[in-house]
Amino acid sequence: MSTIIGLFTELLSAGGVQRAGRHVAAVVAKFAADRGVNYRFLSLNDAHGSHTIRVGPNEFLCSGYGRNKLQFVLAALNAASRQPLLVIALHPHLAPIVATMRWRAGKFRSIVFAHGLEVWQPLSWPRASALRSVDLVVAPSNDTAQHLISKQQIRADKVRRLAWGLDPEFVARFRGPNAPSRPESFPVGARIILTVGRWDPSERYKGADTLISSLPRILHTAPDAVLVLVGEGKDRPRLEQLAIESGMAHHIRFLHGLSQDELFACYAHCNVFALPSSGEGFGLVFLEAMAHAKPVIGGAHGGTPDVVEDGVTGILVPHGDVALLSNALESLLVNAARASEMGARGSERVRTTYTFERFQSGLLQVMEQVLIR
Repeated sequence: MSTIIGLFTELLSAGGVQRAGRHVAAVVAKFAADRGVNYRFLSLNDAHGSHTIRVGPNEFLCSGYGRNKLQFVLAALNAASRQPLLVIALHPHLAPIVATMRWRAGKFRSIVFAHGLEVWQPLSWPRASALRSVDLVVAPSNDTAQHLISKQQIRADKVRRLAWGLDPEFVARFRGPNAPSRPESFPVGARIILTVGRWDPSERYKGADTLISSLPRILHTAPDAVLVLVGEGKDRPRLEQLAIESGMAHHIRFLHGLSQDELFACYAHCNVFALPSSGEGFGLVFLEAMAHAKPVIGGAHGGTPDVVEDGVTGILVPHGDVALLSNALESLLVNAARASEMGARGSERVRTTYTFERFQSGLLQVMEQVLIR
C-alpha cells in the first residue's frame, strides 16, 4: 500500500513551529485515511517511542527519535525504501533528508514547509540546493514566500502561501460555557498588557526588552498598567533582572508553567496583547488574542503585517522603538472604545480567515495538486 511520510523537527512541545507541525500532521493523517493509504510520521526531537497526538477531532501517531539524528535519518531512508507516494517535511533544514530519500527511493512527490526567520538569509549550499529540488515549498506569509524566492532562489511557481489557522483546542475552550478563572498570580484591578513567547537568548527579537523599557512612559497616562509576560526560557532570569533594574518590577509579572486553560484566561482578562517582534514568520499568538476580541500590537516586520492590519485590528510599530511602542500602548489602554473596535474587527478576521478548517481545506488542496503534477 502507498505511504505518505512526514518528517518533523518536533511535535509535542509548545511553540509555533511545533503547533504548526501538529496541524499539518493532523490534516495529512486525514488525507491518508480518505485516500486509503498509510502514513508514517517521524519526529527528530521528541522522546523515543510512539506517541498519540490529537488535534481537534483528528488523531495520529508519530515516532520520536530523542534527538538522535542518525537514527532519525536511517528511519527516513528505511521508510523511503517502500516507495512513498509523498514526503512532507516541516522545516527547510530537513530538505537534505528529503533529497537523500529521493536518491534511495526514486520518484515521489515532496513538500517542504518554511516558517520565517530560518529562510530570511541564504541557507548553506546543501540545504538550499535540496530545498530547490522539492516539488513545492509552503510559506505561511507573503514575507516568507518572498524570502524563499529572493534569498533561496526558489522558483516562484514552486512557492505556495498557506496561512496557519487557530488551534481547534483553543476554539473549543473559547466556546466553552464559562470564562476561565485567572491564574493565581495574574493581576486584578489593573489594565493588563499581555505578551506570550519563548524567552530564550536566541529569540530576543520578540521585543520583551522593549516592552519593559516602555513602561515608565506608559505609567504617566495609565498608572495602573501591568505588563504580564507568559512563557518559559533561559532568558527569563535576565528579563526579570531587567525589570528590577528598570524600577518597574512592581508593574511586571512573569508567569510560566501555565496550563492551556490558564493561558486562555490570560488572553481573556488582558486589555491589550503586544509582541513587538522583528522576526515572526507568522504569529499564531496574534490569532489567539484576536479571537478574544483583543487589540494587538506587533512589529512592522516579517509575517506580522499579514496577520495584523495596521490601524484596523491593531497597531504595527518598528522593532526596538520604545517611544512609538509606548504611544501605541497608551492609545489602546486609555481609549477603551478604540481598543474595543479593533478587538471586534480582529475577532471577525480570525473567524473568516484563520480557522483550522480553512487551513485544512487549503492543505488538502495543495496535496492534491502536488500529486497530480
